[in-house]
Amino acid sequence: MATPRPFIRWFSELGVADVPLVGGKNASLGEMYRELTREGVRVPDGFAITAEAYRHVLDQADAWPRLHAALDGLDVTDVDDLARRAQQAREIVYAAPLPPALVEQIKTAHARLKAEYGDALSLAVRSSATAEDLPTASFAGQHETFLNVSGEARLLDAVRLCFASLFKDRAIAYRVEHGFDHFKVHLSVGVMKMVRADRGASGVCFSLDTETGFRDVVLVTGAWGLGENVVQGTVDPDEFYVFKPTFRQGSRCVLRRRLGGKEIRMVYSKGAGRETTRNVPTPLEDQQRYCLADADVMALADATLRIEAHYSAKAGRPMPMDVEWAKDGLDGQLYIVQARPETVVSQRPLGLVDEYRLGPHGKPVVHGRAVGGKVATGRARVVADVSQLGDFEPGEVLVADTTMPDWGTVMKKAAAVVTNRGGRTCHAAIVARELGIPAVVGCGTATAAIRTGDALTVSCAEGNEGRVYAGELPFSRISTDVTTLARPQTHLMVNLGNPDVAFQTAMLPNDGVGLARMEFIVAEHIQAHPMALVHPERIDDAQVRARIAQLTRGCERPADYFVRELAEGVATIAAAFHPKPVIVRMSDFKTNEYASLLGGRAFEPDEANPMIGFRGASRYAHPAYAEGFALECAAMKRVRDDMGLTNVKLMIPFCRRVDEAERVLARMAELGLKRGDNGLEIYVMCEIPNNVVQIDAFAKLFDGFSIGSNDLTQLVLGVDRDSDLLSFDFDERDAGVMTMLRWAIEGARRNGRHVGICGQAPSDYPEMAQYLVELGIDSMSVTPDTLLRTTRDVLAVEARLGRAPRTPPTPQEHKEP
Repeated sequence: MATPRPFIRWFSELGVADVPLVGGKNASLGEMYRELTREGVRVPDGFAITAEAYRHVLDQADAWPRLHAALDGLDVTDVDDLARRAQQAREIVYAAPLPPALVEQIKTAHARLKAEYGDALSLAVRSSATAEDLPTASFAGQHETFLNVSGEARLLDAVRLCFASLFKDRAIAYRVEHGFDHFKVHLSVGVMKMVRADRGASGVCFSLDTETGFRDVVLVTGAWGLGENVVQGTVDPDEFYVFKPTFRQGSRCVLRRRLGGKEIRMVYSKGAGRETTRNVPTPLEDQQRYCLADADVMALADATLRIEAHYSAKAGRPMPMDVEWAKDGLDGQLYIVQARPETVVSQRPLGLVDEYRLGPHGKPVVHGRAVGGKVATGRARVVADVSQLGDFEPGEVLVADTTMPDWGTVMKKAAAVVTNRGGRTCHAAIVARELGIPAVVGCGTATAAIRTGDALTVSCAEGNEGRVYAGELPFSRISTDVTTLARPQTHLMVNLGNPDVAFQTAMLPNDGVGLARMEFIVAEHIQAHPMALVHPERIDDAQVRARIAQLTRGCERPADYFVRELAEGVATIAAAFHPKPVIVRMSDFKTNEYASLLGGRAFEPDEANPMIGFRGASRYAHPAYAEGFALECAAMKRVRDDMGLTNVKLMIPFCRRVDEAERVLARMAELGLKRGDNGLEIYVMCEIPNNVVQIDAFAKLFDGFSIGSNDLTQLVLGVDRDSDLLSFDFDERDAGVMTMLRWAIEGARRNGRHVGICGQAPSDYPEMAQYLVELGIDSMSVTPDTLLRTTRDVLAVEARLGRAPRTPPTPQEHKEP
C-alpha cells in the first residue's frame, strides 16, 4: 500500500524559500519560528497545510473545469457579475471534500499541538496564498482568517472555508490587477496556537513611517482585544513611534505617542456556530488609557528591528516590514503572529518630492487621520451598505463608516476615501496608500455631516490631521527630484513647529531646523498653561479643571503630562532631521497668547502691549513663571539626555540685556542644561537692537545667534507688527533694518560665532536672501514651502559671487544595524 503524500509541514520545517509550497504568510511564520525565536522573537507554534493539499482536494473533486467555467472571461469592473461568479467559485471549492489522508494528517497535527499547549487550546486558522506577501504585492486582507477555532470538526470546516476564500471578490480583483493567473495561485492554510489577545491587546508594527516612508522609525499601533479590528479599521488604535538610531544606542524612550479611541474590542464568542469572535464595547477607562506600556512598545520595536534586519540580510537589500503582534492576556507575553514586506511606501523612488498646496479654504466639514499626503476633489458618495457600491461612479469620494476588503474594486475608482472609523493602519488606509489616493480615516461623523453629491476637497497635505472641506477647492502639486538639486554653500534650514509634518519636511533638501517653535506644540498638543499644570488648585473654573484632568489622565502628576508631550513633540522634529542640528527656541508666547491656553487666565497679567511685554527671557527666572520654565527645561533635558537626541540646540528668545542672559543661563544650568555639558550649545535670538549693539558681550555667553527679522524690524522701526493699521510701515528692507542686519552678521563673525536668520524676510523677499548671502551669513532658515525656491535663488547669487555649490547628497538609504 502506497504511503500517503505528506500534506503537513511544521513551522520549524519552513523558511522563506517555501512560498511555492505554503504561501507567503506560512513561509514567513516558519522563517521566524525557525530562525528568530532564538533571538527572543516569540512566535506561536503551528503547522501549514500545503498548497499541494489544496491542489489535491480540487483534483480529487474534478473542480478545475467548473472553476474555469465560472471565471473565464470575467470583467472585474462589473461588480455585480464579479460577485455572482466569485460566489459560484467559492461554492465549488467549499463543496470539494477533504480526502481521508488529508483529514487524518490534520487530526494528527492538531493532536500534537494540543499535547504542546494543553486541551484548552484554541487555534488561529489563516489563509496563505502562494502569491502573497511578496515585496511588490501584499494581498493583505484578501483571504479569510478564522480565530478561536477549537475542536476537530471546526478546524476541518475552517480549512475548507480558507480554501474557498481564494475566490473572494476582492482576491479575484486583486489578482487581475496585479497580473496573476487564478489557476496558478494556490492556497495553503496555517494552523497555529491562538494568542489570548481577547484578554490582552494586539496590533501592527511597521519598520518605517507609513505616510512618508521615513525609515528611521518603528511605528507601533495597537488596541484592546483581537487584532482583526486594527487590521480592518473598525477601531482607531493607539500609535507609538520609536526612533531606530537612538534605540540601537540604548535609549528606551517612546519618541511620540497618540491615544486612539479603541471604542470596541474583539473577544471570543461562546456561540455554537461558525462565528467564534464578537465585538463588545470597550470600558471607558480602557478607552482612555494606552493599550501598551512603554516597555511593551520597546519589546515590539526590538522584535520588529530583528525581523527587518533578518529579512533584509536574506534579500540582500533593505526590506521594510509589516509585522502583526498580539499580547496574551493570560501569560502577559508578546507574540509575533505574522510578518510581511511592506509593499507601498517603501516602493516610492528616493529623492522625488511631491508638494501639495491647498488654496484658500474655510473650516473643515470633518477631520480625522491623514493618509497619503495628497489633495483630491470630487463629489461625495455616501455608502451605508454594501448594496450601494454598485452606484459608485469613477472620481467620486467614497464616504463610509468603514471600508471592508471586499470594497477594493470600488476604491480603485475613488478620488479619495473618508471614513468614520479606523486608524492609519486600517484597511481603508492600506488600500488608499496602495492606490495612491488620499484618505481621511477616523472622522467620527463623516457619514452624518456629508451627503451624497456634496462637492468635497479631501486634504492630507496639512500634517497628520486630514481635513475634508466643502467645495472643490483649488490646489497645486509640485514634483521635484531633489537628487539633481545642488546645494549652496550657505546652509539652508527650515522653520518648523508642527511635529506632524516633520518626517515629510525632512525629505526636502535642507541643513536642519533653524527654528523649532515650542509654542506650536504647547498650543496644539498640550493645550494647557504650564503653570496650570503645576498649580491646578488655583483655577476657579470647574470646566477648565475637568478638561485638564482629562488631558493628564494616566500621568502621576499633571506637570508630567507637559514634560512628556513637549519632549515627544520636540523629539519627533529632532529625530526627523537627525543628525542635522535642530535649534529649539524656548517658549516665546506673549501674555495674551499664554492666557488663551487652558487655565492661562489664572496666571497671566493683562498688558497694554504684550508684544514688548512679559515675554521670552524675562519670564524664565521670574517667580511668576519659574516653575513653568523648569518644565520646559525638564522636557529638553529628557530629549537630549534620555532620548539621545543631542542634535538639539537650545535658543533663548527676546533676551533684552546681558545680565538677563546671565541669569537665564545660570537657571538653566541649575535645571540640568548647562552650556557645554553633553555637547549642549545655547543660542540667543538677535532680535532687539541691544542684541546688535552689545553683540560682543552676548557672544561671550552664547554659541550662536539667530536673527529674528520680524521683531528686529518692529523695534528698529517702532512698528507693532500685529497692527493692521501700520502694516504699510512694516518692511524688513528698510535701510535701517538692513544696516542692523549687517552689523549683527559682522559682529557674530568677528567673535567666531555662528549666525543665521530665522525671520520671515528671506522667505518673502528674494532680494533679502541675496543681501544676506553677500554679507556672508552662515545659514538661513525659511518656511518649508519656500525652501526649494530659496535654494535656487541662493545658488544663483553664489554663482555670481563665484562660489561653487555643494554636491547633492545621496538620498537617505535605510540604515542597517
